[in-house]
Amino acid sequence: MRIKFLLVALLISVIGFSQTVNDYKGVIVPLKYDFLKSENQYRMSTMTKANLNKAGFQAFYGNEELPAGFGDRCDLLYVDVKKDNGFLITKLFIEFKDCYGKVIYTSDIGKSKEKDYEIAYRESLDLAFVSVSALHYKYNGKALGTAKASTAAQLSPQAQVVTTTAIAPPVADMKDPNLLYAQPTENGYQLIDKTPKVVMKLLKTSRPDSFIAIKDGVQGSLNAKDNQWFFEYYKNDQLVSEKVSVKF
Repeated sequence: MRIKFLLVALLISVIGFSQTVNDYKGVIVPLKYDFLKSENQYRMSTMTKANLNKAGFQAFYGNEELPAGFGDRCDLLYVDVKKDNGFLITKLFIEFKDCYGKVIYTSDIGKSKEKDYEIAYRESLDLAFVSVSALHYKYNGKALGTAKASTAAQLSPQAQVVTTTAIAPPVADMKDPNLLYAQPTENGYQLIDKTPKVVMKLLKTSRPDSFIAIKDGVQGSLNAKDNQWFFEYYKNDQLVSEKVSVKF
């Protein structure tokens, strides 16, 4: 079984190396970058989205409700603007990552000698996007999330048996702003939010409606009850039950 899991991981990894931005149907733009102090400071997120749209991408903010057809987060790219160290010069570059955090593309560095931060950031960002625009992005119609799940199932017959005999999981509320998305791991899943950030890790048990769950260093269990998922753990000898919205 372990060999089959390794084969699945290897094949998905190989597929990942050949991926380009054209394999993804849209891009998620965060509301805040690490080098900034507040959300959309200097309108950086706004300018990022505008530049992406100009380059031909369909871009959405991280807190934006996605339209129909964009429900699989692994069919989307996640953009990040990073600041490089520079003496008396502002340097920015752009990274595109997949839903697993793998870098798919890194732009050229945009530079500015302007002293005003807002002007310098805008100028550097626009220059970094020159290399992004030069990619001539055009979605090629692939559905990466579906393809990876199908590949894993083909290489692991046991997984197919579990899928067909498992209890149907609770139906996720796609409009829930706190909705988490399950990404398969070797022993279970990791749950990510829209940013994407890993919020919880799940380990499989003998029951399809119950997982060992770890969140912020606290270990408990994730259990399906009344068509909902609950993260349950003990705090000060008292059982705590938190409702969690999950899309598997």
